[in-house]
Amino acid sequence: MISPPVGLHPVASVAAPNGPPMTARALLIRGLIAGLVAGIATFLVAYTAGEPQVRTAIALEQPRAGVEAPGDAPPAEDGHAHTHRHGDEATAEEGARTEVSRDNQETWGLLTGTLTVGLALGGIVALVAAATIGHIGRLLPGQSTALVTLLGFVSFALVPFLKYPATPPAVGDSETIGDRTALYFGFVLVSLVAAVAASYGALRLRERIGTYGGVVAGVAAYLLVVVVAGQAFGTVNEVGDFPADTLWFFRRASLITLATTWGVTGVVLTGLVTRLYAAETADAERRQLADSL
Repeated sequence: MISPPVGLHPVASVAAPNGPPMTARALLIRGLIAGLVAGIATFLVAYTAGEPQVRTAIALEQPRAGVEAPGDAPPAEDGHAHTHRHGDEATAEEGARTEVSRDNQETWGLLTGTLTVGLALGGIVALVAAATIGHIGRLLPGQSTALVTLLGFVSFALVPFLKYPATPPAVGDSETIGDRTALYFGFVLVSLVAAVAASYGALRLRERIGTYGGVVAGVAAYLLVVVVAGQAFGTVNEVGDFPADTLWFFRRASLITLATTWGVTGVVLTGLVTRLYAAETADAERRQLADSL
């Protein structure tokens, strides 16, 4: 057997219950593939379902902000309208012209963002799944991957969204954006920690009170923590007189987009991991048969 060169280590393997080991590298590659597919799917959903609501919100905000056309400057004392700017005003106007247009934001910018998020999410889910395969009862690798994706969606996306739902660009005070961001990510952290702790507790209790009792206890513990945290964290209500129907459509589109990202990632990654496990199992059986001859 040839040993690896000094300074290099063999790729860690993931041992499935009653099955052949799979490398974390193999799972990561499949996670990136799943994330790429999820990013493309998310872009299509966000562009068709989300961007129309963003455009509507921006159209509602512009009259409130008193946006003036470049030629709408008030006349000077000599009766003529002067539109030239000096000093900092000229610099600000020139910088505004170089801003990314809405057409680029809702096409190439949106695609870049969804692909980046999809790849990152797929890689993270794959690595977490690699760490849990073989440690969640008798679940097969594909089943463990699906469970990890579901728990991640609930704890990282769904529950925080229910507490602090997305708001259009026209909603919210710009001076409180820092506080709102801190509240959101703080609640996300609490939800993630509670989910991990509840999952670990459910696995430990499963040995004593069975699978059903362990799952019920874990879910109850998680709900208790997030409900208490939801009451402890501040409530943000800066909707004002923004149209309720537009706000509802925007939040619905945002939730659909989130579900698309996580759902496609989970479905594709689960399928790829299941196929990998089947191929590895068949290969191991062939080697075992060859050795027995």
